[in-house]
Amino acid sequence: MECVNMRCAMYIMYPLMSLWMNLWSYISRNRVNQILLFLIVLMFGMFWYNSKASYNEPEPQSKTKPVDASDEIPVVICVAAGRLGGAVAAINSIYSNTKARVVFYLVGLKNTIPHIRKWIENSTLKNIRFKSVEFNPMVLKGKIRPDAANPELLMPLNFVRFYLPLLISDHEKVIYLDDDIIVQGDINELYQTRISPNCIAAFSDDCDLQSTNEMIKSAGMQNTYMGFLDYRRETVRNLRISPSTCTFNPGVMVANMTEWKRLRVTKQLEKWMLKNVEENLYSSTLGGGVATPPMLIVFYGKHSVIPPLWHVRHMGWSPSEKYSTDLLEKAKLLHWNGKYKPWNYPSVHTELWEKWYIPDPTGKFKLLRPKSR
Repeated sequence: MECVNMRCAMYIMYPLMSLWMNLWSYISRNRVNQILLFLIVLMFGMFWYNSKASYNEPEPQSKTKPVDASDEIPVVICVAAGRLGGAVAAINSIYSNTKARVVFYLVGLKNTIPHIRKWIENSTLKNIRFKSVEFNPMVLKGKIRPDAANPELLMPLNFVRFYLPLLISDHEKVIYLDDDIIVQGDINELYQTRISPNCIAAFSDDCDLQSTNEMIKSAGMQNTYMGFLDYRRETVRNLRISPSTCTFNPGVMVANMTEWKRLRVTKQLEKWMLKNVEENLYSSTLGGGVATPPMLIVFYGKHSVIPPLWHVRHMGWSPSEKYSTDLLEKAKLLHWNGKYKPWNYPSVHTELWEKWYIPDPTGKFKLLRPKSR
């Protein structure tokens, strides 16, 4: 039977103390022996203290379960000046259509973060879980070729997706979304998209839906590598990618952060940015942007496919071309990629977007609508 009280402990200590007294007469004759005795006594004291402490009542533990990052669905959205209403509508649509534990990473420049925080904290979104992340545009210095024709495409936040592991470090898997989207399904379903072994991410194949193919043709858009890369350049031809290969849209992405880091994807993307500065391998006059071509190169053959209904896109390429009601009702995610944004005028299917828009409590952001409306 274990000794768990002072009386029982004394029964043990009494014979031991007698033993120490007998030993003292022997070892006190020599200074070395005295030092050894001191060390023995010290060790005994530590043993006694630990034995006593081990029987103390355990400290009451908190009933609050610590947050496990593996239980969260991280969603990255950029918050850019002049487009904050888009980000707010996207966040609201995601939050309202899921019971999953979503944490939003809102990435912006220094001057936009206070605005979006005030918008969220003073609206119906005040209970969402979010973290604001400041993006340093200096990481892009010397890596972007100037483009006077389309300077808006060179905005720093267009390149946030290149640096995901540097901005979000606690998650194995991350969803990145453009700010001009609305989610009509449960974001957990998108998060569960399977990323095949040795693949880095999942994107939407630009040839996946007949309806989107028709929209592409009617708007004069490109959906092959030829439309994004300059195949007159030897560096591009040496990639051995057929110019007729179907592209993917990086505005909606589910990424494996472990593979991203292992393959040093950020460094690869930066390498192709620098090559473009030196050789002009692509330009905004081709595919409509300079952030997409490096991703098309680096992720070629290393990506899985997002289900088509989880990225019904090209809704911002025409002020008049519309999708069928049936497709819009089935769509899990709508994307107004293109110049005709749903918070501006003209634009199509704005009623689907406005359903999730929350007015700016500061009054700085306003929707652009026809006066007769």
